[in-house]
Amino acid sequence: MSLPDSRSPGKQSSPGLQSCSVVQLNVGGHVFTTSLSTLRKHPDSQLAFMFSSGQQSKLPTDAKGRYFIDRDGTHFGAILQFLRTQRLPTESVLEVYQEALHYDVRTLVKQLQDSAQLFGETVGRQQFISRVPNYLENLEVLVRVARAEAIAARHSAVIVCVLRTEEDLGRYDHAVNNLEEQEVVRFGPWKAPPTAIDLLDCIKMDVEARGYKVRYEPHSSDRGFLFKTNDGFLYKLIFTWW
Repeated sequence: MSLPDSRSPGKQSSPGLQSCSVVQLNVGGHVFTTSLSTLRKHPDSQLAFMFSSGQQSKLPTDAKGRYFIDRDGTHFGAILQFLRTQRLPTESVLEVYQEALHYDVRTLVKQLQDSAQLFGETVGRQQFISRVPNYLENLEVLVRVARAEAIAARHSAVIVCVLRTEEDLGRYDHAVNNLEEQEVVRFGPWKAPPTAIDLLDCIKMDVEARGYKVRYEPHSSDRGFLFKTNDGFLYKLIFTWW
């Protein structure tokens, strides 16, 4: 026997579902069953606010009467798991972290920030990237150039100039002048310990996070001249399309 639906037309709304009530959710096509007390477990979270007495009736429902949240629900189960058991996810940690931020589950956000996976990403890699001038803008340029070179080709290559220090910046024009009008995307210089290879690894990670398959190698000219590569200058980022 189904429970009476306080949201059904023609019925008086109750003051709100009891905290022990079973709730069905449709999060972007992923269906979950939980309790209202679980959703309200952290009163300062966005989830608790959404399912508070004053807001719950405003939530849209799907064709089967389940509360509908118009967001990708791939990792919502990990949020529920934490609310139920306090267990942290061991897979897709960064993705779950983004969901925890969205739903403002602050306890989960803090614990994930302290986890080994996120500590290295947020305190190490992201802090380094923030010290590389115009990193995100140059990443966009890099992808755009690669796509422009992809017509009727299996691979496309983009020349990347990595300038580790201010001294390298002074040699930039000479290095680029030897490229015979090839477009170059420049990164650096920066003031932080990581090397040119560390930066290239960051670029590779961020490009692959967008769904591209990419690798890098030292760049050499058609005349066989290998540009300085031990800690900077010219590299070739190679995209594989098929």
